[in-house]
Amino acid sequence: MLVTVSLGWALLQTGRYLLSPLLPTIIVDLGITEATAGIALAVFQGTYALVQYPSGEYSDRWNRTTLIVPGLAILVAGFALFGLTTGLAMFLVAATITGVGKGLFAIPSRALLSDLFTTNRGRALGIYAAGTDLGGLVSSGIAVLALTYATWRTPFFPVALALAVLAVVFASVTREPYEVGSRSLELRSTVARLVQSASQRETILAFSLFYFMVGGFINFAPAYLAQAKGFSDSLAGLTFAIVFAVGFAVKPTAGTLGDRFSRRGIAVSGLLIAAASLLALVAASSNLAIWAAVALLALGYKTGFPLADAIILDGAPADGMGADLGAARAIFLSANALGPAYVGIVATYVSYDVAFGGFVVCLVAAAALLFKSQ
Repeated sequence: MLVTVSLGWALLQTGRYLLSPLLPTIIVDLGITEATAGIALAVFQGTYALVQYPSGEYSDRWNRTTLIVPGLAILVAGFALFGLTTGLAMFLVAATITGVGKGLFAIPSRALLSDLFTTNRGRALGIYAAGTDLGGLVSSGIAVLALTYATWRTPFFPVALALAVLAVVFASVTREPYEVGSRSLELRSTVARLVQSASQRETILAFSLFYFMVGGFINFAPAYLAQAKGFSDSLAGLTFAIVFAVGFAVKPTAGTLGDRFSRRGIAVSGLLIAAASLLALVAASSNLAIWAAVALLALGYKTGFPLADAIILDGAPADGMGADLGAARAIFLSANALGPAYVGIVATYVSYDVAFGGFVVCLVAAAALLFKSQ
């Protein structure tokens, strides 16, 4: 199950991260501005965020399989629709459908791993989270090929097909029956449990600031490199791949270290490294300095993903892990959804450097809050 759900996460992230290196071409082809593109991506992230809590709650009350399989089916439809997009309206519909599918898959699959791995929870979540970076690496290469030999729409079809195959595989190996129980939600009690102490509130705020930065950076990094640093679209896409190459190695390592030492301490160190590296990226002018800054930025911020999930799961009751993680990630990803809208608007009316400089402040504040909450 670790291999199956991690591969599913890698495949859906391949499709999701195709949008970043292809975004400059999509903007031109659809005749939209960076601000409109940012809002469209915010719709995707916002939909994904909204589905987090109910999918987690229902995966606790029903079971994990009942949410995971429909989530994969909806992802197939969403990515296929991206490949058929001819205008902004259809792009928004595809983004919304894909966001729903990703939300249905994300929390139950993480909760499933938390069920199966208790002693090595951080390591299992680190392996799972590395699927993001495997997907990002694959998408960076695919995007270059698509821009050279096809159109930006072409790569979404094989992603949809691969997810369809994986859905069949998961359905054939799972031991859980499909069960639908109570549809009521206990959002108030779940949120109250998450924020009952000052330390927990500071943790939620810290990771919300972190996810806000990630949402803006990850969606606009190639466009930033192309517009502010003078990179070609292909070079920007290849540079973007550095983020995922580093993250693929860092996430399992960070998760393993979090099992052995302080998860919060490691996360604080990562946030401070990311803040310094992002400041260096804004100031850098040579290609070598930009590549070094991007690599260090990835080293810093990629540690946060498995640690954030593990910290929330560590404090969750055994029968409410999906609900707690879903509610927490709904908050994180709501902040994440605002990131691309922020960058798109600030880049359109001020500059990319100002937009990215604002993220440095967010990372420093997040590190301070997380350090205080220890």
